[in-house]
Amino acid sequence: MAVPLATTTEAAAAGGGPYGSGVLGPWSDKTKAISTAAQIQRTRDTNGVFMFGDSISVQDGKSLAIRLLNRDNSQLAVHNWASRPTVGAVDALQQWASTYGLPRRILMASGSNDIFDPPKFAAQVDRAISIVGPNRTLFWVNLQVVRTSVPATTQLADQRNSSWLNMQLYDAQEKHPNLRIIRWAEWLWVKPYRLVNYLRDGVHPTVPLGQDARNELIVQSLVQR
Repeated sequence: MAVPLATTTEAAAAGGGPYGSGVLGPWSDKTKAISTAAQIQRTRDTNGVFMFGDSISVQDGKSLAIRLLNRDNSQLAVHNWASRPTVGAVDALQQWASTYGLPRRILMASGSNDIFDPPKFAAQVDRAISIVGPNRTLFWVNLQVVRTSVPATTQLADQRNSSWLNMQLYDAQEKHPNLRIIRWAEWLWVKPYRLVNYLRDGVHPTVPLGQDARNELIVQSLVQR
């Protein structure tokens, strides 16, 4: 499934905005994948994994659920929404925590759409950590966003803003030992050809190559004892 990173205005598509990557457009009507109440409750009751993500997770979530079940016999319940910034993902986490309670592992695969407004990200990371509490583990997939469809100057802004978001994750990890970063960005950077072969548009993993690689990194982190 081809899912766009974010809907933007014409100005956003050409760059601009206060941080050079453009301006995030409306996202509430975009593609989403949300588990049923029965699946959420089953995942909580069996101490599986709750996942909150964006368009990458809309694309890759089903494959991840199969991989996790086969590896660890763990259920996965998802709240994935294309083009959604992290504030919306944390809102969903808060809603599920209040309605269902939380299992011991929470997966955040969010942040790609925060390149448009990076300074707001740290507060949402702290908010997610507060909701999860000290006795659960919060796993967070870090970011690599350099959209190949935008001009070179905007691509530079995308990379700068991705690195800025990742630094905020690293800073939060220094303060919170139950935050574990899944280092997708570093996995891509270590061999530059991966940026081309494992990403189809500078953001979303290719299928199946990039999808399998990213999901394997996630599962390896989730199942560590």
